[in-house]
Amino acid sequence: MTTATLENVDVLIVGAGPVGLYGAYYAGVRTLSTAVLDSLEEPGGQITAMYPEKAIFDVAGFPAIKGRELVEQLLKQAAPFKPTYMLGHQAVGLERGEGGFAVSTASGHRIEARAIVITGGIGTFTPRPLPTGGEYLGRGLVHFVPDPKAYEGQDIVVVGGGDSALDWALMLEPIARSITVVHRRGEFRAHQHSVELLKRSSVRILTDAQVSGVHGDPDVDQVEVTVKGSDPETLPCTKLIAALGFTANLGPLMEWGITIEKRQIVTDTAGATSVPGIYAAGDIVDYPGKVKLIATGFGEVATAVNNAFAFLNPGKSAFPGHLSDYAPEPGEPAPAGSPTAEAPAS
Repeated sequence: MTTATLENVDVLIVGAGPVGLYGAYYAGVRTLSTAVLDSLEEPGGQITAMYPEKAIFDVAGFPAIKGRELVEQLLKQAAPFKPTYMLGHQAVGLERGEGGFAVSTASGHRIEARAIVITGGIGTFTPRPLPTGGEYLGRGLVHFVPDPKAYEGQDIVVVGGGDSALDWALMLEPIARSITVVHRRGEFRAHQHSVELLKRSSVRILTDAQVSGVHGDPDVDQVEVTVKGSDPETLPCTKLIAALGFTANLGPLMEWGITIEKRQIVTDTAGATSVPGIYAAGDIVDYPGKVKLIATGFGEVATAVNNAFAFLNPGKSAFPGHLSDYAPEPGEPAPAGSPTAEAPAS
């Protein structure tokens, strides 16, 4: 994996999450030189930042795969085409010219690209804080669980009612000394299957409840939980996981002249935005009936990249053909005449 500053590429992918990484593969298949830009220091987007060790169940072909392993496989898939990764650089400014676009970064770099595919997920995300105990962040209070080994033998309280909260509770149950889920509503927002697994587990479930106090010196060792209509209860707690969701910010993308509605980029069925030459895919895109899954994003970015190829090559088809007919094995040349074969010297 190469990290460098580029002056010119065919396609710039903004966002190095799973959808962006799959887009880098497809761009390589279509012989497009590619750079992948992301404000995070590591590829993988939210998966790497939030739950690298959590199992993901909705990727076709994998009954379950850890987030870290999925990212590794996507990087390996794109590697034969040598995309350049520019990590730790936030896209800021956009200039339009006759030859395409120039994107500037917050760190002062400039990337010229003939087309752009935005796969920025939900944009820059900030965890929603607990109503109390925020001063314990880093001293027992966390928003993510990157390494479950650190939770072995701990008294864990998970606050939240969504998929991440329940997934982390179920993942940590076998190794924790005790684990309690605290949710302020009576019903969970997570997948029903996860809710059923939680109810059958040894995890203690407190609904219509909130953490009303956090105690310990210097680290968390107790929390107070107040269930609606009851007096506060003190629970042992050496790890407090606040899984309350995130606030998203599209940041500078809001100034790029792209049509955005309700903080989502509007595209057509080709993945094209309102600016010719700029495409988008993944969770940053919304339309009636959309199901926000990684699997959905994979299909969207394949569509977007292939249509970007047709945009850059008038008269050429967006349909790449069946990749099994011509995609090279890692380290092997593509068959002569295939879309991935090198053009003959003129």
